[in-house]
Amino acid sequence: MSEENATQDVTKPKSLLGIRHVQCMMLFLALVFAYAMRVNISMAIVAMTDKSKEDSFNWSIQKQSVILSSFFWGYVVLQIPGGELAARFGGMVLITSCIAINSAVSLLIPIGSYYGGWQLVCACRVIQGLSQGFLFPSVHNLIGKWVPLEEKSCLGTVIYAGGQLGTALQLMASGFIAEYWGWPAIFYVNGTLGAIWTALYVFLGADSPHTSKMISVEERLYIQTSLGHVGEQKKLRTPWKKIWTSLPFISLIVVHCGQNWGFWTLMTEMPSYMSQVLGVEIKANGMMSALPYLAMYLFSFPLGFMSDYILKKKWLSITACRKLSNSIGHFGPAIALVVLSYVPAGNVAVAVAVLTFVVGLNAGHYTGYLLVHIDMAPNFAGTMMGITNCIANIVSIITPLAAGAILQDETDPNEWRKVFYVASAIYVACNIFFIVFGTSEKQEWNDPVDDSKEPSDEPVAGKKTEKII
Repeated sequence: MSEENATQDVTKPKSLLGIRHVQCMMLFLALVFAYAMRVNISMAIVAMTDKSKEDSFNWSIQKQSVILSSFFWGYVVLQIPGGELAARFGGMVLITSCIAINSAVSLLIPIGSYYGGWQLVCACRVIQGLSQGFLFPSVHNLIGKWVPLEEKSCLGTVIYAGGQLGTALQLMASGFIAEYWGWPAIFYVNGTLGAIWTALYVFLGADSPHTSKMISVEERLYIQTSLGHVGEQKKLRTPWKKIWTSLPFISLIVVHCGQNWGFWTLMTEMPSYMSQVLGVEIKANGMMSALPYLAMYLFSFPLGFMSDYILKKKWLSITACRKLSNSIGHFGPAIALVVLSYVPAGNVAVAVAVLTFVVGLNAGHYTGYLLVHIDMAPNFAGTMMGITNCIANIVSIITPLAAGAILQDETDPNEWRKVFYVASAIYVACNIFFIVFGTSEKQEWNDPVDDSKEPSDEPVAGKKTEKII
């Protein structure tokens, strides 16, 4: 079939699996390995500083805290430049560099810790954070080019859920690896798996269907027609002023900050809460630590399929569907946090069940505001994600400091209620702002008008509009 004839038939390809699914699977694995390398130090440092071992390091709690936080020093820096680079050069080069650099550094950390001490470990983590600054902007860019509108909720969920699965698997596996092979093996396993992924993606990956050498004409046209990308794509100048003055985009910044405040309150403060109030140290049990992440991973699939089904049946507009998903992901945990604050001291089973439910429901944000970046402006989704992720991760650094300022007595449940109330209120307030001002309608600045051309008064054929709900 010639490409000219194929343009007449833009129906979904007959084959169940295509090259777009290969790309999505590689992006899913990229997030699995990236998040595994992001959190591996939290488990490894316990074994590295175990005084019962001969080769342990005598690092103080303060030095360990610096090591644990050093990743985010670098992570925040390249978020916005990463989005711009993804828009200019495509996401493939950036995500390949991200995983390759993280893998190489993981392989060097054991040697570096012996010869350079905690300072060199910090330097390695900063480098990993810097390179992972490319992760979400490049993934967003690639999803915007590869995933058809009809499959965006489902495939987008599969991809983003890789981060939570990687975290859960790393938490579960690290203890066993350290016990049987020693703590350096944690980094060697991560580095080796990342290197294998990099080699595979160099051969299988592509910036877009247009540049892929493996995709069929039928599948290429299906994707490009769904996204309105038929023909060669031009390099567009980023409309910075219009992005920063767009109220729907500002609503994405607000809701992303709300997400990070609530999520990191749970992830950083739960161990202390369960230890001081409920009398159990959650980090002593890798399986218990991984449970909320596994719940988030598992909850993401029914929520993703639900979102796609609603859009397929046309029960709701894209905007309304995204807001519904995000409301499940934010209002649900907000209510559950209040319930958690009233769990009786010592009732560990109920507390863990509520905590797992809280984090599980939060999976709604995968098919909520995260996809709105791509809905609003697929041409600049990477740049937009870089901006919102940069600002939101500054909030991630502030969150535990704020909790520490609120808590005067860590053993007092009333003090913890204040922390949970604040997180709950922020979840609710930020999501309401998103509901009021957010939209999935494609913005006019997604397709900048060439200044050299006269503006036409004729309507653009096929352009659809959607009310903000």
